[in-house]
Amino acid sequence: MHALTVSAVIAAVSLATGCAGISGTSNTMGASASPFSQSALPGAIQVPAGHRVDMETVGAGSITYECRAKAQAGAGHEWFFVGPDAKLSARGGQAMGRYFGPPATWEGKDGSRVTATQVAVAPNGTGNIPLQLVRANPATGMGVMQGVSFIQRVNTRGGIAPAMPCAAANVTQKQVVQYQADYIFYKPAM
Repeated sequence: MHALTVSAVIAAVSLATGCAGISGTSNTMGASASPFSQSALPGAIQVPAGHRVDMETVGAGSITYECRAKAQAGAGHEWFFVGPDAKLSARGGQAMGRYFGPPATWEGKDGSRVTATQVAVAPNGTGNIPLQLVRANPATGMGVMQGVSFIQRVNTRGGIAPAMPCAAANVTQKQVVQYQADYIFYKPAM
């Protein structure tokens, strides 16, 4: 029983530490009492003026990579990003939806969905996928994704291509890596 309690405390501390830098307490819709501040982010991934934070989520799951030949003939092989599969949760842990692809799709529990086009990325340290800003396409379905204009991926941990070699001998082999990131959803300010 003691081991279970220690494990639960470690898990709670890990989750809280992973969300450091984003303050506030979430409600069931994922919004915070104190909205996320992008002031410390690189300029390239800051959302333009005229938009407000609508929802903050934590995405935890996996990214699949596949070993493929590089586009340029004779250039060797590389791990190719196939797509994500993550659960989206509010800061308080309530299920909010999921993030999957291709194409990259964010889906609310209510069935509303949005895809997006990448605007910019910025490095986030060794071993982490980059920070990212995407411009949302019009949502399908009525619900939380309706009206989303931009999505930021911040506080990334893990998710980079596998360290194992990718060569002719293992072409088409897939590898799954774990990752976590915060997804901040913006809508036009009214």
